[in-house]
Amino acid sequence: MAEKLYIEALREGLREELIRDKNVFILGEDVGLYGGAFGVTKGLFEEFGEDRIIDTPISEAAIAGASVGAALCGMRPVAEIMFFDFFTIAMDQLVNQGAKIRYMFGGKAQVPMVIRGPMGCGTGAAAQHSQSFPAVFAHFPGLKVVMPSTAYDAKGLIKASIRDNNPVVFAEHKLLYWTKGEVPEEDYIVPIGKADIKRQGKDITVVAGSIMVQRALEAAKELEKEGIDIEVVDPRTLKPLDLPTIANSVKKTGRVMIVEDDPIYYGWGAEIAAQIAGSEAFDYLDAPIKRLAGLDIPIPYNPNLERHAVPQVENIIQGVKEVLA
Repeated sequence: MAEKLYIEALREGLREELIRDKNVFILGEDVGLYGGAFGVTKGLFEEFGEDRIIDTPISEAAIAGASVGAALCGMRPVAEIMFFDFFTIAMDQLVNQGAKIRYMFGGKAQVPMVIRGPMGCGTGAAAQHSQSFPAVFAHFPGLKVVMPSTAYDAKGLIKASIRDNNPVVFAEHKLLYWTKGEVPEEDYIVPIGKADIKRQGKDITVVAGSIMVQRALEAAKELEKEGIDIEVVDPRTLKPLDLPTIANSVKKTGRVMIVEDDPIYYGWGAEIAAQIAGSEAFDYLDAPIKRLAGLDIPIPYNPNLERHAVPQVENIIQGVKEVLA
């Protein structure tokens, strides 16, 4: 194992797949010479050339459409959208074309593509460059939705996503890029659709995704000083969702809080809460299911307001205590 930054592990996963399969290529705005808006593809243009690391015009619809077409022709495109907010511009090509083609062709056509990009607030990028909404894409049959929270998961899941024969939405939180974690030197993948228990505990299950995993683990350290032992479960992929791992944790602890930085209305936390309520885990609950999520507001530019727009460590601590009370 070697300690790597999240962004380094992600880049390493992309590089290994480019070497492994000549059909893999990367396209997007400034992914070539510039190395991507956040530096994810830095150095790949020099190694693989302009035919495989392709700078595109500023057109997210064109990026997504070209990816769908290339995938149908046997390629494995990895498209970068500069900010997750601009997935909205690619929606028609991704949702009405890429997600539907395999079904509409009776399973005879495959669309092995990844469309990835940075989401989330905390960088002062304001309302149009700070949103988190991976749950939107979980609504559409035909799409898989991946949301890694660690360097290990980022590398393993990007490799698994590239090898998958379906379109995958790959959501990366900006603040995670500079976090560190242990990553194996050898080739590995993290299976799509498998949750991970990031911390064992006995008093309450905290289901957290993306940046909220890190905050939940920080909260766990503080709560441990007060004798409170929380279990942190990371879904890792929103679709397919590993409900059995989540449900077994809830059955073990008897309490659950779900933490996300998406706006609270119709977020992925609501889906998990509903699935827990409809499963046998419900009979083991000793307290109501609690949700903690972003406020129903555009992300503010002001840093103090921005911080209050999504859950922080202190909010998780307070929420855990409310459930235990």
